[in-house]
Amino acid sequence: MKPNIIAVINQKGGVGKTTTVINLAASLSILGQNNLVIDLDPQGNATTGLGKSNNDDDKNIYNLLIKKINLKHGLQKTEISNLDIFGSNVNLSGLEVETANDENRAFILKEILKQNSEVIDNYDNIFIDCPPSLSLLTIMALVSANEILVPLQTEFFALEGITQLVKTIDRIKINLNPSLSVRGILLTMFDKRNKLSSQVDKEARNYFKEKVYQSVIPRNVRLSEAPSHGQPCVTYDKACSGSKAYFKLAEEFISQKNKIGSAA
Repeated sequence: MKPNIIAVINQKGGVGKTTTVINLAASLSILGQNNLVIDLDPQGNATTGLGKSNNDDDKNIYNLLIKKINLKHGLQKTEISNLDIFGSNVNLSGLEVETANDENRAFILKEILKQNSEVIDNYDNIFIDCPPSLSLLTIMALVSANEILVPLQTEFFALEGITQLVKTIDRIKINLNPSLSVRGILLTMFDKRNKLSSQVDKEARNYFKEKVYQSVIPRNVRLSEAPSHGQPCVTYDKACSGSKAYFKLAEEFISQKNKIGSAA
């Protein structure tokens, strides 16, 4: 079985993208699946959020993409069983300029994953944390992935921004990766006291139908606190509302895959 390669993407920053990557991957790992997080954001927040340094000059995704190291060398185990990470580094921000003359640069990551199938096929899921922009790194992720997960903040401009993202996804499907599909839309930062949150929830479900997960991630201070301790929230405070929501999402994610498998 080949792994699901899932690009977690939204060109807007601060929507819970990295929080979703580390907590969903950690929840799935706790539930028994094998997961890899690839931190493709130069800020390296997924790396530090899983307890690793984003200043590692050796084991980082930039060195992998410029072929300075191989995939096996750069993989790091986290404190959570079944969860590995390929960390980021600030040098990644210069990759777009450095590869300007390479006409196949959008396929670099895809080719590396393909060439290392003996390692990659050991994972159930590979989550790629994308930067908050529609840059080369995001395109690399979309070319490499077979599925997309979009965290959607339940606030005013969220639905407007997602129409641009949908257009980009459609262009990638036509030109670079016809097998790409949307796995799900995840509503984040939901505040039940706020009428606007409920309105965005309703509009998103009207527009994206069954693609919107039933699980909704609430606003929760523990989700913001946990990364400063180098942990996902689901290990930092299992009992908080944010952790419970991500475990519920993980269960929905697994049952969704089982349905996809039985339909196939």
